[in-house]
Amino acid sequence: MSDTEVLEELFRVIDDRIVNPKPGSYVTGLVTDPKGMDKVLEKMGEETTEFIIAMKNGVSGRTVEEAADLQFHLLIALRIAGIDLSDLMEELKKRRR
Repeated sequence: MSDTEVLEELFRVIDDRIVNPKPGSYVTGLVTDPKGMDKVLEKMGEETTEFIIAMKNGVSGRTVEEAADLQFHLLIALRIAGIDLSDLMEELKKRRR
């Protein structure tokens, strides 16, 4: 599975958990939290801080883990904002020179 396919599959799973809520699912629990989008954004802030600390401390393995957590929560935020992964990919393609 290519890197792009991994992201696409992850986005599909996130979408499925939002469209078809599944009891016990982390994504379902996060997006149905009474705080709504604020809860997702709080998690993004938390994961961003953890990524920065790991990066600053030069802990390679932890930096990768926190980058994955941050990416995961970014995908959730994009989905609840109505932005598809393909929209993000197109924007990144436009920025290539």
